[in-house]
Amino acid sequence: MVQAAIYGLEGLAPSPDEIAFFRDADPWGFILFARNIDTPDQVRHLTGALRDAVGRDAPILIDQEGGRVQRLRPPHWRQWPSMRDLVEGEHDEFTLQTAIAARYAAIAAELIAVGIDVNCVPVLDVPQPNAHPIIGDRAFGQTPADIAIRGREAAAALLDGGVLPVIKHLPGHGRALADSHESLPRVTATMDELRMTDFLPFRAMRDAALGMTAHIVYDAIDAEACATLSPTAIQLIREELGFDGLLMTDDISMGALDGPMADRVTNALAAGCDLVLHCNGEMPEMQAIASNVVALTEVAQDRSDRALALRRASPQEVAHAV
Repeated sequence: MVQAAIYGLEGLAPSPDEIAFFRDADPWGFILFARNIDTPDQVRHLTGALRDAVGRDAPILIDQEGGRVQRLRPPHWRQWPSMRDLVEGEHDEFTLQTAIAARYAAIAAELIAVGIDVNCVPVLDVPQPNAHPIIGDRAFGQTPADIAIRGREAAAALLDGGVLPVIKHLPGHGRALADSHESLPRVTATMDELRMTDFLPFRAMRDAALGMTAHIVYDAIDAEACATLSPTAIQLIREELGFDGLLMTDDISMGALDGPMADRVTNALAAGCDLVLHCNGEMPEMQAIASNVVALTEVAQDRSDRALALRRASPQEVAHAV
């Protein structure tokens, strides 16, 4: 049975120990970072090796937003401007949306050519004044309406290119005063404020196939647990925001979370997340996750099947054809 987990790895190719671990654990998918990237041929061999390890066409994820968040970089891939630079450099909305679609169509082609078929884009967070800059120049605009429209353009372009988009970070990261990679942010906005602003782009894209949670405590939702670990927050994402896609955690190893890895995994799945995402490639942590994570639930498997059916062709077949 496929494990409800996504794992990273340490280097440019999986080690024998990693191959054995992935074969036995059989995770839903994998995620790549800059440490895993060198040349196009190397990435193609890497994605092929990861899929060979689990014996199926497992999804392979990456964060290729552009700007400071892109793992494929020159000289082998294009350097994309930040979303803020793109948005502020074009004042005609139709032309801007066309540029966003062209950008993510080109990114999809770059990803599929090396066997990557899931991109953790679009960022639907609504930036707020005085918030931590972790979202800042990654935002698709300043208003919920603009972000929703532009985010849909990005998602559609990725899908047209055979790459699955992931909307993030549910239910909204734009107000965070801290970087959740380092510490746990707390948002004190009222429910009315959240409903009128932060939630709107996610509601507008509630039909997305894949989504990612935020490691943020929202006092108005659950003052005790961050969204990733909160049944109340996950229920809100499912019912009020209407998202019925496959829901993964943000990186479970981030500094926003504390406690043993086993507890983080158990609590995230118990809260209602479908998948646990673990990014740093550290084997002891991955082993702890594998010992505590479960197979995809029947509902999660249905969501996974719906998402993976949107892939135009086998990414590995495309990569081999390049």
